[in-house]
Amino acid sequence: MTLFYRIIFRRSFHRLAQCCPSIDVRQSLTTLCLFLLLSFTTTIIVNILIPHLLIKVSSPPFSSISSSSSSLSLLTSRHVFFPAGVTSVQCSSAKKNELQAQHRQREPSNTERKYTKDQIKEKNVSSDLRQEAETALHLALRLIVENKFEKARKVFEHALTLDPYNSEILVEYGQFLEYHHKDLIHADSLYTRALFNQPTNPRALELKKRTLPLVEEIDQKHFTFIDNLLQELYRIPDTNPYLRRAKRDAYYLHIYHSNAIEGNTLNLRETRHIVETRMAIGGKSLIEQQEVLGLDLALQYVNCTLVNRLGSIKREDIFEIHRRVLGFVDPVQAGQLREHQVYVGSFVPPAASEVDGYLEDFLVWLNSLEDTRDLHAIELAAIAHYKFVYIHPFIDGNGRTGRLLMNLILMRSGFPPVIIKKTERLTYYACLDQANDGDLRPLIRFIARCTERTLTEFIQQSQPTKTTGQELSLTDNDDDTDENSFIDERVITIDRNLKEEQ
Repeated sequence: MTLFYRIIFRRSFHRLAQCCPSIDVRQSLTTLCLFLLLSFTTTIIVNILIPHLLIKVSSPPFSSISSSSSSLSLLTSRHVFFPAGVTSVQCSSAKKNELQAQHRQREPSNTERKYTKDQIKEKNVSSDLRQEAETALHLALRLIVENKFEKARKVFEHALTLDPYNSEILVEYGQFLEYHHKDLIHADSLYTRALFNQPTNPRALELKKRTLPLVEEIDQKHFTFIDNLLQELYRIPDTNPYLRRAKRDAYYLHIYHSNAIEGNTLNLRETRHIVETRMAIGGKSLIEQQEVLGLDLALQYVNCTLVNRLGSIKREDIFEIHRRVLGFVDPVQAGQLREHQVYVGSFVPPAASEVDGYLEDFLVWLNSLEDTRDLHAIELAAIAHYKFVYIHPFIDGNGRTGRLLMNLILMRSGFPPVIIKKTERLTYYACLDQANDGDLRPLIRFIARCTERTLTEFIQQSQPTKTTGQELSLTDNDDDTDENSFIDERVITIDRNLKEEQ
């Protein structure tokens, strides 16, 4: 085929040379070939290289596109990746803000935020510890067969200490407690932890499905009992002098215990002296005394302003509480969201850049009737307290602010403010840690027990105590380690007629 074209070309060339001898045919053909080559190159540049270059240029953000708009003014807008309706590469700042707002609206507005910690510790368990934990598990199961239940329980506890995130150990220990110790609540908590670590565990799912209704019934009965205590307290007139004194003493107790949980070393007498006299105590830390004054102001703000105010709890309300809690100690950071990462023991709260979003979602949940209407007041207060301390929005004072917020919710529902005692600090922290592991019920039950204790003590102290002798003022030891002890000052009245009869 190539030989055929060569013959044809030579014959045509000779004929053209014979017809036009004066024309330099070779030079003309050379010019023609150059022209065709130039046309071919131009076609490639226009149809291939320029569109390819345009795709690369259209990828930078608005700023880079605007800076190079003069070089792109000849290109059609259909090649540039802009939202529909934008026909110009250049856009004003107002138009730019409008486009960004439209983009944000297209993103999911309700981003689900997790209020549980990451399972980092599970990865940190070494293979040796896991193997030892599994060996302990097999030993515990063998001890159950031999009816050595007390030893089996200790071995189960040892296995969980070695590997606290092992779902098999959690399930087996839960079944052991359920069947041999009749501890349904603790067993249900272990099943919950197992599902948090392994959501698809079939045994944990089956056991949790069976125990959950029973546990919820137990909790509801406790709430009903607390509601009955509240009704009994309401039957006592507000003019009762003993009840009034008990409530006044509870005010100082809250300041003392809430500060003591955070490490404040002032005792109850010193705390009360500072609140009543506003005078410093020699030899004591000035910062600790300022913490007493700050919590006193925050309590007054909650009692006098927020409790009786109608409407939702706002962001500024929380800032005002914190501004008073920390105002004397650190006025710069008081009422200001933290700007740095903080650490609470082994727990790592959300990053500072996420705090604002977490707080907004928290307030939306707290003030949403749809999300909270089925919750008992104690459940709502406990969950709100946990969510707040999980966010840890401030540099310092989060625990005290969270407990004030919890009591604000309880008081708006008609309950008296509860006190978490200094001696209950470890139990309180353990419940918060369990909530971090996905189980909020231990914290709810803990707050329910505190509420029950407060109501019971108010009812008991509203009755006069009869004894012999003279009027006495008794002060319990505020360093008592008994969690059931109540730290207060009581006036014991004397029935003088009884004394004369003796």
